[in-house]
Formats: sequence, structure tokens, C-alpha cells
Amino acid sequence: MAKAPEFGGRIGRDWRDSEPWWPPEPTPPEGAPNVVLMVLDDVGFAQLGCYGSDIATPAIDRLATGGIRLANFRTTALCSPTRACLLTGRNHHRSGMGRVADLASGFPGYWGKPPRENGYLSEILRANGYATYAVGKWHLSPEDETHMAASRATWPLGRGFDRWYGFHGGETHQFVPALFHDNHSVRPARSIEDGYHLSADLADRAIEFLGDLRAVDADQPFFLYFCTGACHSPHQAPRDWIDRYRGHFDDGWDAWRERTYARQLDLGVIPAGTGLSARPPWVPEWDTLGETQRTVASRFMECFAGFLSYTDAQIGRLVDFLEETGELDNTVIILVSDNGASAEGGPEGSINDIRMTNLDPANLAEMHARLDDIGGPLTHNNYPWGWTMAGNTPFKRWKREVHQGGVADPCIISWPAKLSGSAGGIRHQFVHAIDVLPTVLELVGVESPPDIDYVPQTAVDGIGFGYLLKADGASAAERHVTQHFEMFGSRAIYHQGWKAVTFHAVGPLYGDGLDPNAPFDEDVWELYHVAEDLSETRDLATEQPDRVADMVAIWWQEAERNQVLPLDNRVLWTLVHPKPDRRRERTSFRYFPGGAQVPEPVAVNVRNRSHAMAVEVDIAEGTVGSGVLLALGSALGGWSFHLLDGRPRYVHNLYGKERYMLEAPDIVGSGTHSLRFTFEKDEGLGGAATLVVDGEVVAEGPIDRFTPSGFNGVGVGLTCGYEWGPSVGDGYRAPFPFTGVITSAVVEVTGPVVRDPLAELAAILSEQ
Repeated sequence: MAKAPEFGGRIGRDWRDSEPWWPPEPTPPEGAPNVVLMVLDDVGFAQLGCYGSDIATPAIDRLATGGIRLANFRTTALCSPTRACLLTGRNHHRSGMGRVADLASGFPGYWGKPPRENGYLSEILRANGYATYAVGKWHLSPEDETHMAASRATWPLGRGFDRWYGFHGGETHQFVPALFHDNHSVRPARSIEDGYHLSADLADRAIEFLGDLRAVDADQPFFLYFCTGACHSPHQAPRDWIDRYRGHFDDGWDAWRERTYARQLDLGVIPAGTGLSARPPWVPEWDTLGETQRTVASRFMECFAGFLSYTDAQIGRLVDFLEETGELDNTVIILVSDNGASAEGGPEGSINDIRMTNLDPANLAEMHARLDDIGGPLTHNNYPWGWTMAGNTPFKRWKREVHQGGVADPCIISWPAKLSGSAGGIRHQFVHAIDVLPTVLELVGVESPPDIDYVPQTAVDGIGFGYLLKADGASAAERHVTQHFEMFGSRAIYHQGWKAVTFHAVGPLYGDGLDPNAPFDEDVWELYHVAEDLSETRDLATEQPDRVADMVAIWWQEAERNQVLPLDNRVLWTLVHPKPDRRRERTSFRYFPGGAQVPEPVAVNVRNRSHAMAVEVDIAEGTVGSGVLLALGSALGGWSFHLLDGRPRYVHNLYGKERYMLEAPDIVGSGTHSLRFTFEKDEGLGGAATLVVDGEVVAEGPIDRFTPSGFNGVGVGLTCGYEWGPSVGDGYRAPFPFTGVITSAVVEVTGPVVRDPLAELAAILSEQ
């Protein structure tokens, strides 16, 4: 917080010999434009229409037609690190985001939260008179700081934003998201049945924030950081948008990739002579798939396309609002994606990513049987990695890796008032995510400050690319000539049109069968002249070993300067040795009705562990108690202890695959009652469950498999007195609030914590 300025008036004995003075308000430069930074999620280089796709993205294409497309824009290959680059202008390790915040480790480059000396764009612009709003995905707060008992220091309002509406973490359910408004948890404004979808909600809220501003101040410029959940999994969209693509992808990823590659050449978003990288050996040729595989794979891609097109329409609504209010002409819009297309769906795709977390993925027959569910609220769907390969056309590899498929992304800049002479232009000079902040400051007309709120600032790494926006920008000399990359031990260095790159395995989750424990010195470096071979198809390492050595030496220099070291791909070790938890250990947890959801990572851990739930209730005379007592999760996985039509019931939803249920035969009448559920773990995967009412056993039975490694992957935590939704069990609809009074709700754990670090690794990697 800035200290009060020195008084500039005069204070006498009374008002007669005194002179009032007011501290000056921050004032933006004359004519300063509005700024909108739009960040798409997991959208590959080839998935927007203006970059060669046949997926309909007319609103985004309109921005490209009236603006500039960068065809050589690079990110970090992962979500949180790229977002840190965009907002700070510093390399991601310098901001403590060498990985996602969920995988923080005890080294400065990996602490999981950007320091105050790396100021955010929002902090700079607000200090220069801007209104600042964040809408959508954040994922720049450590996981242990994303609940209602946490410090808000790393949340948007703690880092320069006036208002925020969105979600923490890597992903959320698109029909029933786990939302936050400013500094508190909120439920979605509408239900699935009322047509709710997060993409539309985010557009509504952005329009609301801007409308609220203009209702009071007609001139103050604004900075809107607009981050969709699209197109991260789950690829959920309104059914009619998915159905628009029925049959569209039936000829498969190989044919789609070839056609997209041809369009990219025609559009000029890849230079003439750019080759199409080879299909990797672990991605099957489409024509070798069986009919069932092709049907399921096509449906997965239809859902992705519907999700992207629907979100594009919501972006269009926001742009239309800017135009209708007369704001569009003087608004700089920068639209990017945070990394390449994601391969987290695996070779066949997934209908519930949390099942991979629990090492029990759905097989092809089950996915085919649930074909009509895919893309809806009852699945957490992610397409197979053949479509990932196609989404990154013409590049190789994908998200989380530093070959071009992981780091090459769309970037569009629109500013109608200034770019009319460059409209529709394409620029092929190298640009990185760290260059966005200095570019915005250049366009706005402010300097990067030496300090923010009396915290001295570090040097910005990025290099402004405003020169590329000029009419002659296509022929301008490239200014960002050196850039290092590192993600989970994979490394690369770009230098003056050349790129050296090496892949290092993270673990036995996918890939080349390489040993993740192999020494880094044994990694094989590849060399590409990307100025002429953008898609990395001609490895020149054996022909030019001296250049490789020089490039690798530059990488080490950059790594030492940017807090990349020590190299460490031991993600399992990180999980087993987490950041110290200041909370004391306990075996008894009390919860309170109607409160905010408690995220699963900080809720009582009952996963495949002996535990008991004891709830005291008071049911009014003449009524039948109904509703949720305690619950965690959703239809994608979790548990719910509730009364249904007066009968106590417990449902264990095993990651959407099957349900185990205990139900009392009799109704619990009015008055005060003690309701209890217990689970006694056996030596295998499950245990014995019991329901007790007022000290009497009313139901018992086995739960053959109790969820071992995560209930659901969409951020739905523990709730008391209601469910978040979609409903864990059947026969009722969330939130299903309890109609009586809960006077006490306690969960006690008695067994040891059961952990599977490999499954936890899969969980974290699948949610980024």
C-alpha cells in the first residue's frame, strides 16, 4: 500500500490562513487506449480459423482481419508459467513459475507465486489511472491459497485488479463451475436446466463490469484480462453447438491435418517451404483404427470444436458490446493461447480425466456406450492425442514440451484506430509471451516503473513488438533474438533464427519410452534452422556439432540468469515432499451448513481411508427432512450423505463409473436426531460401510472400491447442507439443500492416509 503523499497546501491556526490541497489522482496519458488481453486455454496453433482451421471462429477471425497476426509467437508450453509471463513481462522461472503453482518446489524458480518485485500489468496500469478487471481463469495462486481461509495476497484483487470473477486452478466444470467473485466463493448464477454455460457467463460478467464503469465514468480507460476456460478439458458445450459438427471430423486427424496444412500455406501463416512434421509413432494412423475407435474419436473432436465455436460467439458478444458503446475503435485487443494443444486425453481420449488419476480409465466399449453423454455435464471429456497432433499443425509434439507444438501459439492484435494500414497483416518475426507487457506499455504510453508501492522492480525481460504493428512491420528486423525454454526438464534455446531443443521424459505417462531418471547430460540435443525450417523437420545437429555446442552454452547462461536451475523433473518427489503446511494435523473436522465449498486438497482426506461422519439434525414438527448433510464432488466423482424423502442415504460415486449406495428403510421423523455414516477400510481396495440413526444400525454393506486418488478433477470440494453439482447421486438435483437444521457436522478419520504419488502426478498433469 502506498503511503500518503506529502501535503501540498498550507495549514494555519484556522481556515482563514490555511490553503486546502488534494493529492493528485493518477491520470492516464492523453488518448490512452483501453486494453483487452484475451487468453484462450490449450488452443493449438492450427485450431483457429484465421490460422488454418475449418472450425468456425468468426469473431476471432474478424479481429485478425482488422488487425495483425503473429505467426511466430511463442509461450512456455504450460498454463500458469505463460500467464505469469504475460502479466509480468519476465521469464517464468524468474516469477517462480517454472511449473504450475500446484507443483511448487523449494527452489526460487519453482515457488509457485510471482514476487512483488515482478509487478503485474494490472498494477502498472492501475497506477496510471486505468480501471482493471480480471474475468475468468486465474491459476496464479498456489493451490494452498485458493480457499476461503487463505490469504488473498496472490489473488487478482491482491495483484492490481479492481474486480474479479472467475475460477482458480487449471480447469473447472463448464456447466457448474467452482466460481469466485472478487475475494469469495460463489455459485453459478443459473442452473444447467436454465441454459447456463461458463463461457457465456464470463462474457456477461465482462460486459457488466465495463457497463458499471461507463455508468459512472465516461472516459476512464480500462484493462480487461479476459481468460476463458476454453478449450481446456472438459470439452463441454451446449448440445446444439456440438451437433453443428456432427460428422465433420469423420475422415480423421491425418486428413484434417493435411487440409489444415494446405490452408496455412495459402493463408501465409506458415512460410512457403515449411514442411509438415511426421506423425509420431505413438499416434496411430487414422485408417488403422476400428470403426468404434473412429466413431468415438470423431465425437471427441466434435465436442472440442463446438466448445471453441461457442466460446468464439461469446467473445463476439464482448467485441460487439465494445463496438456498440463506441469503445472498440480505441481498444487494443490482444488474443493469445497459453500453450499448444493438449495430449492429456491419452491415445484414445477420456470421458473422465479423474479416472486416469485413479488408474482406471474408461475403455473403448464404455466410451462408445456413453457417446451421447460426451460433451455434456456428466463427462469430463478430453480428445485423443491424434487430434492434439492435428491441432498443432504443422509442428511436432505438444503442451508441456518445448518443441514447437508445445510453445507455438496464435497471437492476434487488434486496434482499429491505429492498425487500419496494417489490417490483415501477418508477421513472422520471433515474439514471446514476455513481450506482451512491454508492448502494451508502449502502446499506452507509460514507462515500466522503477517501483510499485515502494517495492523496487526487477528488469523486464520482454521486448516490445510495437514496431511489428506498423505498415512496414513485415520487413522489420527481428528484435527478440534469444529466448530460452524449459519445462519439466525438456529444454530449448532460440538464437538468431536457430533452435536447439531436447526432450526429457517426465515419467511413464506417455511419450518415447525414454528413462525419466537418465542424467540430463545424456539428453540428445536437436538443431533446427527455424528461420527456414519452422516446423523442425530437418535436424542438423550431426552436421553442425559446433553450433549445437554454442547453442547449449547459451542455454546454460540463460538458465543461470533466470532461476531455471536446478534442473529437476522429479515430479513424484515433489508430491512426496510438498511445501510445509502450517496447519496442525488433526483427525476431526467440523463443517458448517451453507458455507463456501472447501476445496478437496484442504478438506478432510477420506480417500480409501477409514472414517466416520456424524451429523446432528433438527427436523421441524410435521415435516420430512430432506437434502444434503455433507458431500464432496459431483456426478464426475465423489460422495454424498443426505436424506432423500426422509430416508438417510449415502452414495459413493466412483469417478462416474459406478455408484455404491446405502439407504435406510425407514423415514426419520421430526425432532432431533443423530445420523452417522462409517467406512472401515479392508486390506484391499474397499471396505465395509454402515448407516446409523440414533445409535441403531439401519443399513450396511460393502463398498468394493473406494476412490483412492482424487474424487473429481473440476475443483468441486466439500460442502455442508447442500451439493455443488451436478449431483453425486441419482433421484435428486443439486444443490438439494437440507430442509431441517444441521446443528453439528463432524468427520473423523481413523486410518492412515493412502497415497499413490504416480496417480497424483497424473492428476496434476491432466489438470493444467
